[in-house]
Amino acid sequence: MQIQPSTQSPATLRFLAAISTGTIQLGFTLFKLNTGPLNESVRPVEHRRNYSFASSTVAVLRRQSFLIRALGGGIHHKVDSTTGSIMQETEADAVSIIRAITPTLDPTRHKGQAGRIAVIGGCREYTGAPYFAAISALKIGADLSHVFCTKDAAPIIKSYSPELIVHPVLEESYIVAEVDKWMERFDCLVVGPGLGRDPFLLDCVSEIMKHARHSNVPIVVDGDALFLVTNNLDLVHGYPLAVLTPNVNEYKRLVQKVLKCEVDDADAHKQLSSLSKQIGGVTILRKGRSDLISDGDLVNSVSIYGSPRRCGGQGDILSGSVAVFLSWAHRDSVAADRNPTILGCIAGSALLRKAVSLAFETRKRATLTTDIIECLGRSLEDISPAC
Repeated sequence: MQIQPSTQSPATLRFLAAISTGTIQLGFTLFKLNTGPLNESVRPVEHRRNYSFASSTVAVLRRQSFLIRALGGGIHHKVDSTTGSIMQETEADAVSIIRAITPTLDPTRHKGQAGRIAVIGGCREYTGAPYFAAISALKIGADLSHVFCTKDAAPIIKSYSPELIVHPVLEESYIVAEVDKWMERFDCLVVGPGLGRDPFLLDCVSEIMKHARHSNVPIVVDGDALFLVTNNLDLVHGYPLAVLTPNVNEYKRLVQKVLKCEVDDADAHKQLSSLSKQIGGVTILRKGRSDLISDGDLVNSVSIYGSPRRCGGQGDILSGSVAVFLSWAHRDSVAADRNPTILGCIAGSALLRKAVSLAFETRKRATLTTDIIECLGRSLEDISPAC
């Protein structure tokens, strides 16, 4: 059975409200059903009928996730601080969040007001990762994108694009002072893409993160900076403007270090919430088949389908995307009752997934990170037109 979601309407909103009660009204206003065997949870009807989900919590979550994904939305789970139980609530879908966060193109604004992003990373062995993060920020709509890298990496990264402002100072003794000189101009730092694990570089990055925190600059921690943070949690502990973006292995190391246990996928939401709380409410974006995002209070799920292609570099696009949306969300205070860091993560995750899907439509197995980057602008334009 193929299910094609129709344009969201008042019926869609009624559907989202019905999710929390466990009772759903399904009709042709929500889904167009093609030929194929019928699923027990979705049946075509001439008139609307009520269907109840099974009492099993697992079944409820599974079906809700499926139906919400079909509509392009998402669910979040609120963890009760006393019982540890998970309470499901509907939330605005990622598309609505992107529209709320993305600023309009205003002719009265000047260069820099749409975002100034800095990427800290890039060494002789790894030049692609910082480029992917920095250029993605520009493709989404940031005005300026800086890369602080080693001297060996600078000419290579610069040759990828003249749009980037490249600082070949990462291994210099004055690196901390150099970055600090620029710090007040930055709206967000992306720390870690292509950084490597040289002890001197890691020490320098530690000092840069401390200065960023002192200046209240948001920090997206990715790549080898996650290795650094896992071994020095005080760098981000209790900092609400920090975002950790671990992949499977990086998340495993974090859980082992902080919670002293193994990853529990069967109770992923509760474990992610506990991990975030143990690091002082830092926002964690756990990358996976569905991206899970938590600040220790809410656990959000972004399940928009991307593609089965897993080319390297998609995490770097994500870190650059999240950085831009973080800067926009914090600057414009789009929702006083929601954590803007969470909103930035949801928007960055969703946009990447839509760009991946768009690139895969034409490139299939040949899809590369550069193809995905070229689809970022169109994906955002489809959601939030520039004019």
